[in-house]
Amino acid sequence: MNRFDLAKQSVRELNQALHDLPTDVSTDVSTNEAANKPVQYEVLNTKGAHALACGINSAVELTLKGHVGYYCAGMHQLGSVVIEGNAGVGLAENMMSGLVRVKGNASQAAGATAHGGLLVVEGNASARCGISLKGADIVVKGSVGHMSAFMAQAGRLVVCGDAGADLGDSLYETQIYVQGAVKSLGTGCVEKPMNAEHIAVLTELLERADIQADPANFKRYGSDRSLYNFHVDNAVL
Repeated sequence: MNRFDLAKQSVRELNQALHDLPTDVSTDVSTNEAANKPVQYEVLNTKGAHALACGINSAVELTLKGHVGYYCAGMHQLGSVVIEGNAGVGLAENMMSGLVRVKGNASQAAGATAHGGLLVVEGNASARCGISLKGADIVVKGSVGHMSAFMAQAGRLVVCGDAGADLGDSLYETQIYVQGAVKSLGTGCVEKPMNAEHIAVLTELLERADIQADPANFKRYGSDRSLYNFHVDNAVL
């Protein structure tokens, strides 16, 4: 186990050490395909520091022992990041693959523009969770705030609690599953049938996220595709 103490070492030193790890593009911990035991790092005294563990591109297993600030695990690839606390704005922004898990709550824009991998929030996520999502999977054990999945294009958002106002506004092809109440749906987002295929997809996602919930209790939401084409009645003159 490699150990960093941010009371004695800098964020720059930590990130550089992670960037210096060998890249193995054939290994992605989010799909359980690791051929060898990955390098393990533990980081102490995080104390809400910003930009921790950004740009990882190896199958490292990283544990952050405490709360983290803005943009933790941004641009993440291949590895695993576990945050034993809460996370600030932009957690796992532009994530490409791998796994990011926060044991507490996440602030705004968790998983923004994420292209791949799995983001798990074991607490609640604030506003705009999954904004402009481009292919990643996000599973939230608690609830999400307003405008979540705004302009989301691909991937899946699973919410085991409730969803705030304007869920899925301007949605493209992202699939949204919510177990609790939805305050309101955004423009172009509608409830859709939940058939056996979707139950199977949701079951697999919950298992990967290690979250206990009954897929049969969820409702599915998606795009009505009304915003795909220009309509003159929507023009602002």
